[in-house]
Amino acid sequence: MNAVERDPTDHATPHQVVIVGGGAGGLELATRLGDTLAKRGRIAVTLIDRNRAHVWKPKLHEIAAGSMDIDAHDLDYLAQAHWHHFQYRVGEMTGLDRAAREVQVAPYIDNEGRQVTPARRIRYDTLVMAVGSQTNDFGTPGVDEHAIKLETAQDARRFNRRLVNAAIRAHATEGDGPHHLRVAIIGAGATGVELAAELHRTMREVVSYGLERIDAETDLRIDLIEAADRVLPGLPPRLSAATLRLLQALGVQVHTSARVAAVDEGRVQLADGRAIEADLIVWAAGVKAPEFLKDLDGLETNRINQLVVRPTLQTTRDEHIFAIGDCAACPWLGTDKLVPPRAQAAHQQASLMLKQIGRVLDDQPLHDFQYRDFGSLVSLGEYSTVGNMMGALVGGDMVFEGMFARLMYRSLYTMHQLALHGWPKVLLDTLARTITRRTEPQVKLH
Repeated sequence: MNAVERDPTDHATPHQVVIVGGGAGGLELATRLGDTLAKRGRIAVTLIDRNRAHVWKPKLHEIAAGSMDIDAHDLDYLAQAHWHHFQYRVGEMTGLDRAAREVQVAPYIDNEGRQVTPARRIRYDTLVMAVGSQTNDFGTPGVDEHAIKLETAQDARRFNRRLVNAAIRAHATEGDGPHHLRVAIIGAGATGVELAAELHRTMREVVSYGLERIDAETDLRIDLIEAADRVLPGLPPRLSAATLRLLQALGVQVHTSARVAAVDEGRVQLADGRAIEADLIVWAAGVKAPEFLKDLDGLETNRINQLVVRPTLQTTRDEHIFAIGDCAACPWLGTDKLVPPRAQAAHQQASLMLKQIGRVLDDQPLHDFQYRDFGSLVSLGEYSTVGNMMGALVGGDMVFEGMFARLMYRSLYTMHQLALHGWPKVLLDTLARTITRRTEPQVKLH
């Protein structure tokens, strides 16, 4: 029998806020609610996530390439909950009972196959869905079997291990022929472009650690494959053109207007009949919300499984359930578009939700979400950063690149850290990582 946490009919307990998903939006919201309303005893906050630690998703390409050590940047949910007055429950949400106001959570099984926690039902007064998004392979044959999707920190670690192993394998190849190390990246959006640029440097760093039989100029190859007619199709054409020039200068083989028909072991098959050989294949194209949302007790979803919400962030069929971040199909007021799935949107929605919860407690009308578009930034590693800034606010796009853009890109992560920790801890952690980095390899080698 499932364990049940808290009876919502027991009015002696505070208002129960349950947040499902500890990504950028969900963890920021849990932290800020814990430090305010929960600390004062007005609410109790529970965060549910199937992972034990948080990593900022825009950093996954750096973990995969080996330029960032995940152990220096991940955040333990249990510790964060202890420091900021909320509860953390490990497990994956599998269902919802809206009539009973219960979230159904699957048993948590460890890596050795042992059950750590049983199946549970966690009761709520207000539920916030913040489960993020995952890559959409559009049903392309062979993707699940032969490609890696960078959706989680575990995926990024797995890719990094395979990258280092592929380099060692290429170095150990017998004979005097080429010692190839080839990577194919499918999707030239922000993730694919950033990974390609980062890999250009880190692959060379890896082979510099004693793998002298690999020629960095002839044996290393990166293919970037995009179905649209340009890289970064969601950004202004000028930025796409500048990015393409830099990628080509790095030696990245860029294939645009190239639709993938299938992925085989060691090969990407294109719809025009061409085949691209690769030792490692990454799928970084397309976005959709998790599949389980489309069957979530009658809640309305769209074609990519996002929960359809009102401008107040409440789901259309249940006023007690909210959705924020990539899993929410939220109207962009003043346009005929939806709010784009970006970290800045999740951050802004978490800020509004902090106020919404207070207004729910005080039985006041809720505010509508007004998305402010601060533009997009794409990092090309140590080589450059490009972006467009505050497009909607200035009546057009402010396009920029170079050092200023790089500083702005780094500030995005700093802002996320500040929302979780505050200035003192961020400054101390940054100093500690800077010192430690000088005594370690510049890339992850295991």
